[in-house]
Amino acid sequence: MRGSPLFLCLFSMSCWVNLTPTAAEKIFHLGACRVSMSTAEIRAGFTAIKANIQSRDPIRTLSILSHPQSLHKVKSSDRCCVAHHLFTFYVDKVFKHCRTEDSFVNRKISSIANSFLSVRRKLGQCHEQNNCVCGEESTEKFKQILANYEGLNVTSAAMKSLGELDILLDWMEKSQ
Repeated sequence: MRGSPLFLCLFSMSCWVNLTPTAAEKIFHLGACRVSMSTAEIRAGFTAIKANIQSRDPIRTLSILSHPQSLHKVKSSDRCCVAHHLFTFYVDKVFKHCRTEDSFVNRKISSIANSFLSVRRKLGQCHEQNNCVCGEESTEKFKQILANYEGLNVTSAAMKSLGELDILLDWMEKSQ
């Protein structure tokens, strides 16, 4: 029984370390949800492939994320909902159709996708606990983004959405 307090102390410390975000991660307050993520890591991966991805976009006059009012002026109470929709959208629709002949680019896309999957899980937990309520305005904003995406063929829309990743990251960081 002498080892029990030591075990309890070590177990408590390991739980605390696992729940504490790393130095590179930021905690984002999205309505009632708090989500940690490393935008710097995602941005670094995206920056490494941005020129390659954007050069594959033949339609430069159309935007999926920055259509008027898509991400602008989202109420703080709706940020969790919009973020949950967007991370689900990127995981389920965008990353699945972003494959290139360049293995370096594909590895970066995969790394970004894994980061998004992790954030989506965290937002999903918040959503399941009813801390992430979707208002009519946030639902309309996401419908507009989907309409923009679905107006293009799947590969073009996916590459365009990936090329606009900095818009999403900027929005996340501004909502801090």
